[in-house]
Order: sequence, then structure tokens, then C-alpha cells
Amino acid sequence: MELMPVVSVLVVDDSVVVRRLIVDALTGAPDVEVVGTAANGRIAQQKIDQLRPDVVTMDIEMPEMDGIEAVKELRKRHPRLPVIMFSTLSSAGAAATLDALAAGATDYVTKPANVGSVRESIAAVREQLVPKIHALGRRRPGAPVRPPTPGLAARPGLSAPPAPLRPAGVTAAPALTQPVAPLPGGGRVELLAIGSSTGGPDALAHLFQALPTSLPVPVVVTQHMPPVFTKMFAERLNRTTPLTVVEAEDGMPLRVGTVYVAPGDRHLVLRRRGTDVSTELSSAPPENSCRPAVDVMFRSVRALYGKSVLAVVLTGMGYDGREGARDLKGAGATVVAQDEQSSVVWGMPGAVAQAGLADAVLPLDQIPAALLARLGGRTVGV
Repeated sequence: MELMPVVSVLVVDDSVVVRRLIVDALTGAPDVEVVGTAANGRIAQQKIDQLRPDVVTMDIEMPEMDGIEAVKELRKRHPRLPVIMFSTLSSAGAAATLDALAAGATDYVTKPANVGSVRESIAAVREQLVPKIHALGRRRPGAPVRPPTPGLAARPGLSAPPAPLRPAGVTAAPALTQPVAPLPGGGRVELLAIGSSTGGPDALAHLFQALPTSLPVPVVVTQHMPPVFTKMFAERLNRTTPLTVVEAEDGMPLRVGTVYVAPGDRHLVLRRRGTDVSTELSSAPPENSCRPAVDVMFRSVRALYGKSVLAVVLTGMGYDGREGARDLKGAGATVVAQDEQSSVVWGMPGAVAQAGLADAVLPLDQIPAALLARLGGRTVGV
């Protein structure tokens, strides 16, 4: 049996208690080794150069240099090093985490809340953190993590396509205005459905920045995020992209050019009421350890729209979306998966592609133009 490489981790947090909690959570985890700790972002920069960790966990609020500034500085010298932010499950924590992702952080976990014991806190951190460390720390050499995302931090000129999603040294995908191979499928598309997870906030921002306000269909999105985070993420996308973006609530009628983001801890499904289709939130059990789950949303849209769905599976850990994509393909819908080179983690889109369910596997930079062509829209940037 092939041995898996050990993933080395640097833990950065100003709290001695939290540092110990994270170290204890990682101690004994298979194929994970904590190689050092740091009390703030400035010390972390030195430790990274000395220890060359595979993954860094980073607190947000720290003295001297906080987590966001540390990520910005780190990205100048280490564009491919995965950084997992350690965030609080609060409005302030969600806003700061989104700022960190915009600055170039790779992913995040939330600090345990309302946990009865230290043992339970350690278990909660281990459950969240270890799979992400494995997924991000074992990426192939030279694979892109992510550069900062200007669109999540400040509203860009909406008439221009977004900056390419690639660090230095990675070959650029063709510009959005260049022709791409047409997606298969005929007939009218009535709905765009998108699933994403790790790396998804950045990928969705890039995608939506390249779509026009005149988008002729509604868009439903399941991005794996906890409560509070999804609302703030939707508000940020609404400010920084041409589309109207909202966190979905029960009973919202679908409108063209509007994006409905599944709220944290609720599945997003659609229901037809007379001639209208509206959103509905479900507290049904998690699927693929996720709520919201992409599979639940995909099954729902398949039941209402069948072959008229255009589905996209973007970067993310795991395989959520694969079985929903299978249902959609069975109904004649068109399915697009993000390619491995432009994905932060090629779990979800890779599962769809490797199961033979993707009609096209495309770099993120090419997906907007392909979607617009299938929708019968104009080329991005024209």
C-alpha cells in the first residue's frame, strides 16, 4: 500500500490556549505533523521561511500583524502555500474571513462555540481541520492555490473581465473574449445551477464579475458555508458583481438576473406554485456531510426544469454534486466542471469529470463565455 506523505503544519495564533487546542487537535492525526507555532503574523513570516510548512493555520485578530495583513505579505513570497484561517462564527468573524479570502487565504474553519469541554473542542477542531489539511497539503507540486481577489474587496469596473485566476508561473487560459468550443445540448436554458466549496468564494466572484446584468435566467448557488457567512458572502457578491445576489429565503420567487445563495445549514430547493417557481429552505439531514448540499439542490432543479438546466460544479473538497449531476445528465441537462489546474481542490469537479458526467471540463476563465454562448448571450467584454 502506498504511503501518504506527511503534511507539515505551522499554527499561528496569539492565544496560547488556542494554539495548544489546535496542536492537540492535530497531534495523532494521520499523516499530519505540527512543525511550529507563532504568536502573530510577523513571527509567522519568519517561521514560514525557516520551517517551509506545507500548510499554515492562521488566526485573524493578532497583535503587531493580524491574519489578513499576514496573508497579504505571505502571498508576495509564497503564492502557492495553503493558508487556512481560524475564524469565529459571528458577523464580525464572517466579514474578516471573507476579507482574508479576498487577500489570498485558501480556506477557513470556525472556532468551536457552545462546546461543553476541552475534549469536545479538540474533537470539533480536528473534524474540521484535518480533512482540509490533507486536501490542501497534498496538492501536486506547483499547483495554484489562489492570488488575491480584487473583486471581493472592492467593486471593479464592471465592463471589464476579471483578472485571471492564476499565480505567477501558471500559463494563462485564453481570454474570455476568445471563442470557446460550444457546450452540447439544445433547446432553451431556463436555470443556471452552481455548486462549490473550497475555493468557491473566489471562483464565484470571478464568474459573476464576467456575467452581465442582462443574464436571461435565474441562478441558484450552493456554496458550502456556515450560517452568517452565507448572508455576508451574498451581500459582498451583490456589491462587487453586476448581478443581484441574495441569500435565499423561503418563498422568494425566481427572477432572471438574480442569484440565490443557499443559507448556511439549510438545503436550497425549488418549488412550483402555479406558474411561478420559488425558493424553499429545508432542514433535511445533511448529505455528503453537507448542509446545504449541492446534490439536494441539483435533484430539486432537475425535477422542475429537467433538460433546461445548465449546471456548473466549481472547485471544492469531496464529491458533493456528483450524484445530482448524474440525475441532471439523465434528464438531458448540460453539466460543466471546472478543470484541475484552475481549481483550489479538484474534489467536487473532479468527481463529476471522472464519472463521465461533465459535458465540458474548463478553466475558470473560460466558463463565463461558455455559459453565455449556451444561453444565447453575447461574448463577455463585447
